[in-house]
Amino acid sequence: MIAVWAITGSSSVQMRYRDIASWIETQIQQRVWQVGDRIPSVREMSRLQHVSPMTVMRAYEQLEADGWVEARPRSGFFVRPHYNKLAVDALARPQAQSQWLDTHQDVLDVISASHKGAYYPFGSAFPDPQLFPMQALGRAMARVLRQSSHPDHFTILPPGDIGLRRQIAQRYLRQGIKVSIDEIIITNGAIEALSLSLAAVTKPGDKVIIEAPAFYGVLQTLERLQLKAVPVAVDPETGVDIHALEHALASHSISACWLMSNFHNPTGASIPAHRRPDVVSILAAYQVPLIEDDVYGELFFSEARPMPLKAYDTQGSVLHCGSFSKQLAPGFRVGWIAAGCYAMQIEKRQSVSSLAVGAPNQLAIADYLKQGGYDSHLRRLRETLSSRHEVIRTRLKALLPPSTVMSQPTGGYFLWIMLDKGIDTRDLFQALRPYGVTIAPGALFASDGRFNHCFRLNVSIVGRQNAEGVNDSQSLEGLTQIASSISALSVHSTVTAEY
Repeated sequence: MIAVWAITGSSSVQMRYRDIASWIETQIQQRVWQVGDRIPSVREMSRLQHVSPMTVMRAYEQLEADGWVEARPRSGFFVRPHYNKLAVDALARPQAQSQWLDTHQDVLDVISASHKGAYYPFGSAFPDPQLFPMQALGRAMARVLRQSSHPDHFTILPPGDIGLRRQIAQRYLRQGIKVSIDEIIITNGAIEALSLSLAAVTKPGDKVIIEAPAFYGVLQTLERLQLKAVPVAVDPETGVDIHALEHALASHSISACWLMSNFHNPTGASIPAHRRPDVVSILAAYQVPLIEDDVYGELFFSEARPMPLKAYDTQGSVLHCGSFSKQLAPGFRVGWIAAGCYAMQIEKRQSVSSLAVGAPNQLAIADYLKQGGYDSHLRRLRETLSSRHEVIRTRLKALLPPSTVMSQPTGGYFLWIMLDKGIDTRDLFQALRPYGVTIAPGALFASDGRFNHCFRLNVSIVGRQNAEGVNDSQSLEGLTQIASSISALSVHSTVTAEY
């Protein structure tokens, strides 16, 4: 029998339901209720806590939205499978201190190894190239080249091709988001979108909130622009820690905030829908522009695309960055910014930096989108990625030590895996190289060593074709080698500790 204590100290209904939700969350963390346990019914909890059933129901809905419990028809609410939250919290609670960044050779090593002959390039940041509609894109490029015989047709200055910007604006409108064509700027991929956005709202020496762990491209961009990072924790299940975000804003003079709202790189986390308006309003209250990196937003496994933070922007202070590189054409390097009130500044900056994005690539993607096959491609891509997520997670759960903590993304193509702290995943990366297997060590995603025992795995990669053209996707030998190398490193770290 599970004891239940009354919660005291809050008077308002709003605070009461939050108190109840917080208290149950703590009980789950402390394993009072374990996975599969049924928590008290709404009626029982209402009686025990002396509150209305509606208040309890709101608390349970909050817990369900946060991933702690699940509702089962005619059965009640049950503790759902979840992370070892205490381990995750201990791992990802950086202090809100600014720091200069110094990215290192490890990033180049992983990128190089993942693109030069690796048979299982799990360390790559890009999806399996076999998943892209290359023939359809080739036909689109051929049409563009046939129709654009005059040299002037290939001179497209900022903000980019009007046809492509119109197609992007229409996709926003289908989500119910009003974005003017005039605020859309085409960029050379997502990194230029990020760089231009940061440069428009900061100056060297300014402080920028970033996530921890963070995509190494962001760390490199901040380093190049001479900006200081203020890391804020990312929970691999619920995304950025809003309380830590507020603390960072209150403790520092912040010039900008960079967040990945959907399927975060490297953890795969997403900000829960009910928290998204709060994130935007908190930043708006501090008058801090938000750079929303949403390059994985189309890769959702649910019924509908998650609404970007941009949808809650009422002041034009959210710069929404997207890209076709992760779901359509990585080699084309075409991205964009829905820049809000910063569109003119960014357009001017692009005019004196990269000047323009390759015209044939812009025109080819615009042509492809106009043909109407993009959404069908995305549906197939999402189904494939979801299936590969499930296959690889199941395989890894059988292979890796029970103490391993693994993320459970609802989209994208990354898994974030946390090993025992005695293992440095840079050593794992080196141990795997002779076997043609790569991973992305945790050290790439922070500058302070906090994530050295973690690594990112690209689940879209299932093996490249061998010399006979036979794909080894079903054997998943690369995962077996990863598990074997982890086991060897675990033995080594144990022996070393004994001495």
